[in-house]
Amino acid sequence: MRRVLMLCLAAFVLIYLVPAAVSAALWVMGDHPRSWRQADWGSAAILPPAKESPEAALFVMAARTGGLKGAIAEHSWIVVKEPGGAPYERWDKVGWGSPVRYNGYPADGRWYSNVPRVIFQVKGEAAERLIPKVREAIRAYPYAMSGGYHIFPGPNSNTFTAFVIRSVPGLDAAMPVAAVGRDYPSDGRLVSVDADGRDLRFSLFGYAGLAVGAKSGLELNILGLVAGLDLRHVGVKIPAFGTYTLLGER
Repeated sequence: MRRVLMLCLAAFVLIYLVPAAVSAALWVMGDHPRSWRQADWGSAAILPPAKESPEAALFVMAARTGGLKGAIAEHSWIVVKEPGGAPYERWDKVGWGSPVRYNGYPADGRWYSNVPRVIFQVKGEAAERLIPKVREAIRAYPYAMSGGYHIFPGPNSNTFTAFVIRSVPGLDAAMPVAAVGRDYPSDGRLVSVDADGRDLRFSLFGYAGLAVGAKSGLELNILGLVAGLDLRHVGVKIPAFGTYTLLGER
């Protein structure tokens, strides 16, 4: 029994703590703003100007967060655009007391000076079909009120985005590996199935969990750090870093 425990501890250190420590060391050596006041929150010019893009669009975006948290964690948000050159609309759940924030930042704005990336996008008629369902899921988020935010284990900004993704069939996205808080059970259930039936989830109140399915592949979450396999794209999920596939980083 002791040997098994030692092997489990060694695996935890090697698979989870070592990548987190390496990421933290690389982060500390980088150049980052010292506070939110010094950070750049402006547009990163990733999305085309709304008036020049006539079709509907839906995006899930993420960027590294600020402070030392950025070594292991990302912030995520939802962006939609109705057809006909309509403006972008953005929703975030943030930690400074506000409810779900609507258009608080540019749709593709930097987060603590960190350039965001698009983790999912769909355009045209497919986006038009999904957008009403996304709006409905945003309205249904159970922690949308002021004070409905806890940095760990959740509910936090990533709990919000994960709730929307998992509530909308057809929104074929998987949350980023470093989206700490994404596995908090926002519906209060320790065992759940996504609305599209493609992923099965077990969660110990966000402190640990397991996900398996067509979208998530195989994931084991311990204290917010996620390791696993991306079965769709043939890749490995590395805590604090992300998913690395045959096609490169995701």
